[in-house]
This record gives sequence, C-alpha cells and structure tokens, in this order.
Amino acid sequence: MPDQATQSYATHRRYVPLYHFVAPAILLLNLLWTFVGIYHFWRFGGRFDRLNSVVQVLVACALIILWFYLRNFPLAVQDRLIRHEMRVRLGELLPADQRARIPELSVGQLIALRFASDEELPALTRKVLDENIASREAIKRLIRDWKPDDQRA
Repeated sequence: MPDQATQSYATHRRYVPLYHFVAPAILLLNLLWTFVGIYHFWRFGGRFDRLNSVVQVLVACALIILWFYLRNFPLAVQDRLIRHEMRVRLGELLPADQRARIPELSVGQLIALRFASDEELPALTRKVLDENIASREAIKRLIRDWKPDDQRA
C-alpha cells in the first residue's frame, strides 16, 4: 500500500498479488482441469468415475464462488463502517444548512468522499449533492487534497 505522503486517486487501490492474481488463476486452472477430467471420465470411465468427475467440477466451482465472497463480505462490512464514520465526520464538518442533507448521500458517495480532506469536504459534498454526482470514480477525481485511507481491506 502506498504511504500517506504519496497516496492519490491514481495509487489508492490496493492489490494483493497472491489474492488478486495468483489465486484466481489457480482456481480457474483447477476448474479447466476438472472439465478435462470430466470429458475423459465420461468418455472412457465407469459410473463411479463419472460421478467423481461431476463432484470435482462442483467443488472447483464452489472454490471460485468462495474466493469471490471471501473478498466481498469483509468489504460490505467495511463499507458500512465507512458510511457511519463519514456521517459522523460530515456532521462535524458541514455547515448547519448542509447537515440536513447528509441522509441524501448514497453509500457509494460517502465511500468516495472519505478521501477528501477536512478543508475540502464541505464544498465537495455540496457539489456532489447539488449536481447529483453518483459515480464513486467521478467524485474521487474531483478531490484535490487527498486524505489517504491506509486501513482499507
């Protein structure tokens, strides 16, 4: 993860090479290999071999599903925490006229706004609400004074 001094829109994403690149490649290779096995077993094998090959394909598919959800479940919890943290932060930083509009912000907008510095946050929040900017990427691109988030899972 980039250090706080260098984190920006361009460098804020976190990739764990073994998780994001190596593990899915191995899981997909396993799935393909089980399809090769099922072809051979169905063509040349007996009834047990056919059943075994179907079970292997199902296990390979289950492993891919598990890999996907092992990432998504913690991110969903983290997004809930960010939503709460940002509502508290906005309640402290926004002028009184804007505080009433905090519930109008979507989870995606709150997640994107977390990167804005305290000084930039009120004006950027007003812009996001007034112009109905919904895209996380669009909001992040508007941030000029980046506040790093090095705790993201």
